[in-house]
Amino acid sequence: MRIGIIGKTDKNEVFEITKELSDWLNERDIKVYVEKELGTAIGHPNSVLRTELPELVDVVLVFGGDGTFLRVARLVCIYDIPILGVNLGGLGFLTEIRISELYPMIERIISGEYSVEKREMLYATIHRGSTDQIGNFIVLNDVVINKGAVARIIDLALYINGSHVTNFRADGIILSTPTGSTAYSLSAGGPIVYPTLPLTIITPICSHTLTNRPLVVSSETTIRVIVLSDTPDTYLTLDGQVGVTLKVGDVIEIMKSDRSVKLIKSPFRDYFTILKTKLMWGERYVTLE
Repeated sequence: MRIGIIGKTDKNEVFEITKELSDWLNERDIKVYVEKELGTAIGHPNSVLRTELPELVDVVLVFGGDGTFLRVARLVCIYDIPILGVNLGGLGFLTEIRISELYPMIERIISGEYSVEKREMLYATIHRGSTDQIGNFIVLNDVVINKGAVARIIDLALYINGSHVTNFRADGIILSTPTGSTAYSLSAGGPIVYPTLPLTIITPICSHTLTNRPLVVSSETTIRVIVLSDTPDTYLTLDGQVGVTLKVGDVIEIMKSDRSVKLIKSPFRDYFTILKTKLMWGERYVTLE
């Protein structure tokens, strides 16, 4: 087995954890590759560029928060290998494993006693003019169209499978996978959706029409959003990490990607336990200490 390690290098504990784990794995004749910045810092002999690491390994370990996991997921999905997220960040919906659970989990991976959950991704294409395609992206969480801090409201037209659904006057719109339902979409009033369901969630952001409510559709549908207003500072944001400036008339087409993320599931807690732990979901009273 070959294991790759990618970590959030602005956290000092990542270096120590990676060094100790690499030594432990080497003692068990497990080949380890570490992303270059992290590997060079700890003097690891198999330090490679992050972009080259996935093709060399069978499993990728991610040390950090959900933001780090999202970056790695977009990189790794084309190689069809599983990812284990180890939480060093805040909320940690995707990085389910705690540091205290790391070595028991690695032992399970080495012995093959682990399960993988496939998470659907979205494929977003930006069209400008009659023929120009100015970008295409794969995302795990969400595709967001919104305005800058001082911009006016945006007018957006929504089409599903070629049929006009409605025009939004809003601060923006979120198109989310079930995995992303507990991210920005939830903050904007969208539903919590079980992460393996084949659905896409459409959530308006601060709509100026109260009848514009979140909508859930099959992930097999093709969604098109057209920018109708010439509003400055209108952006397309992908997984909250990649941004593209939009112009009036731009068409954003979103459909199910043919790629997916293989997430190694935690054997220590299920999805609903994570919901209750992270969001205090279903709790009647919350006590602040």
